[in-house]
Amino acid sequence: MNRESFEFLRALEETPSPSGFEQPVQRLVRNRMKKWADSIETDIHGNVIVGLNPKGSPRVMLAGHCDQIGMMVRFITDEGYLTFGAIGGIDAALLPGLHVTVHARGGPVEGVIGRKPVHLMRGKESEQPKIDINDLWIDIGAKDKADAEKRVSVADPVTFRLGMTKLSEDIVASPGFDNKVGTFVVMEALRLAAARKITCALFAVSTVQEEIGLRGARTSCYGIDPLVGIAVDVTHAADYPSVEKKHLGDIRLGKGAVIDRGPNINPVLGDLLVDTARRSKIPYQLAAAPGATGTDANAIQISRAGVAAGLISVPNRYMHTPVEVVSLSDLDACARLLAETVARIDRKMDFVPR
Repeated sequence: MNRESFEFLRALEETPSPSGFEQPVQRLVRNRMKKWADSIETDIHGNVIVGLNPKGSPRVMLAGHCDQIGMMVRFITDEGYLTFGAIGGIDAALLPGLHVTVHARGGPVEGVIGRKPVHLMRGKESEQPKIDINDLWIDIGAKDKADAEKRVSVADPVTFRLGMTKLSEDIVASPGFDNKVGTFVVMEALRLAAARKITCALFAVSTVQEEIGLRGARTSCYGIDPLVGIAVDVTHAADYPSVEKKHLGDIRLGKGAVIDRGPNINPVLGDLLVDTARRSKIPYQLAAAPGATGTDANAIQISRAGVAAGLISVPNRYMHTPVEVVSLSDLDACARLLAETVARIDRKMDFVPR
């Protein structure tokens, strides 16, 4: 991965974007893509749509959602502690003791998530029951409610403390890889496609609010009205202890893009993705998706009268935790596969299954 691309990835990961609060990341996307785009639009939902050859045919949409899971301040106690709810799917068992950031109007406010220590628990309480998010709080070091309200407000979004760490030359860890890597990949694919002549109209979309119901993909796809739509998301790796390959497939970091196959995927497009990976010698892995996927591809497929949908996935360890882990070479493989596939799509191609 070249240095500029790596720094774009780092910037995405270190910028907050809980569902419904994606604007800071979307500003990064708009700013970076100016040099390659023929058009850049932000729709009323907040999706950023970057166009290349927008008058071409057919219309092709690449979608990667930029929102991450997070939390939201619900209440400030008289003592100055913050209670909170989840934005998206959060495992409450992971939360006690974490450093978090409240993204307040006046700027970021650091905090920690507190819970009664085990030493003070009595009876059944000490048996470590399942943690309820309603029994946790955020401590920002406030003296009391009035002091806390000077710095934060009810409905402020909260994230895990952001930051990307290199574990090796190829392996990196960060909260929010689900799925800011999707936004990264589709924008990289458009950057690569801009260096060659394409005949289709390409729209790379940084979609919003996927974590709370695939919402941005639904609205942006309706507006773009593509013939072909390919989503990029993360998928569970199966290369670490306690994960069953027989349930997930043999998906590993560093082994390339994951091409999903199944009823959510247009079979013609699925074949095209596999054939392109083979022709271009791009490393890839196959994954079985026997039902509707929980990704933007699901919303794209059933937009308007239907779209030829595809799904490329990035292997990810420890999804929806503060330490998600991905491979840089897998991100490169996904972007290259999309760019090479887009270059082959023209108005003569028929995506109707026969």
